[in-house]
Amino acid sequence: MKLFKTTLAGLMMTAAMTTAAAAQECETTLRSSDTHPEGYPTVEAVKAMAEEVRENTDGRICIEVFPSSQLGEEKDTIEQTQFGVIDMVRATLGTFNDIVPETQLFSLPYLFRDQQHMYNVVDGPIGDELAEAIAEHDLITLAYYDAGARSFYNSQKPIESIDDLSGMKFRVMQNDVFVDMMDALGANATPMPYGEVYSAIQTGVIDGAENNYPSYDSSGHSEVAQYFTLDQHLMVPEIVAMSKQAWESLSPEDQEIIRTAAENSETLERELWAEQETASKEAVEAGGAEIIEGIDKQPFIDAMAPVYEKYATTPEAQDLIKRIQETE
Repeated sequence: MKLFKTTLAGLMMTAAMTTAAAAQECETTLRSSDTHPEGYPTVEAVKAMAEEVRENTDGRICIEVFPSSQLGEEKDTIEQTQFGVIDMVRATLGTFNDIVPETQLFSLPYLFRDQQHMYNVVDGPIGDELAEAIAEHDLITLAYYDAGARSFYNSQKPIESIDDLSGMKFRVMQNDVFVDMMDALGANATPMPYGEVYSAIQTGVIDGAENNYPSYDSSGHSEVAQYFTLDQHLMVPEIVAMSKQAWESLSPEDQEIIRTAAENSETLERELWAEQETASKEAVEAGGAEIIEGIDKQPFIDAMAPVYEKYATTPEAQDLIKRIQETE
């Protein structure tokens, strides 16, 4: 027993010394928050960014990634980053809607034609302008990540046209835009917590829901709703943002190192997301799901006119939508 206690004490001392040594290596440690778990594309991309920053600053700057909502949910961690309580955050652009009004338009249905169109928008002048608007709220945008496209799935029938949605009951997030979208499509919106969707479909309370391939797969919803229609009605970018306070504490040289690493992580995250989507699609198809692709989306898009009129009420908003739609 005495030998065990001695050995344990030695291990604890060694661990403490290792931790202290690691802390001494980093002159600056930046804490980064993510709600997603270990292994998720966004988490792994920020980790890769951290590794590049550490390497290119000779260990002076370290980024410590806290996944799985360890530092709080997205809305809370965005506010903490604004005030400099934490240094970095990865969050969906939709969570910024109450903070940065310009972000609201990016949650409009069928705004982007496809993922490449979304990339072209956020990687160009519009993305730069959005970053400037976000900067006014003490947040420095470092990268735009991909979160996939949300599509409809249900337990009743293949949805091949807008008419097939008529009268069907779909779970949506508790968001006015989503409710209005379903109304415009002729379906019935049923807001409910995500965790209740499986049983609600299984018992017939709702006919289906909407989400991306990885969520459709990991949630098990493909087991009870075997018809997945790839209409891609919503693509909301995610961003990595840094506290303005933390950013301004860095030298211009270190800022450039972080920006470059963030841009590289952006490329990696999009690649990882594409791989995850492919794997999830293959998994649900192997499980018996029917994927309906190549539908005519124009009637769906045309039906959104009243939704756009309700939420794009200013000339500036209307001009931004026009510029997004015209981006090649």
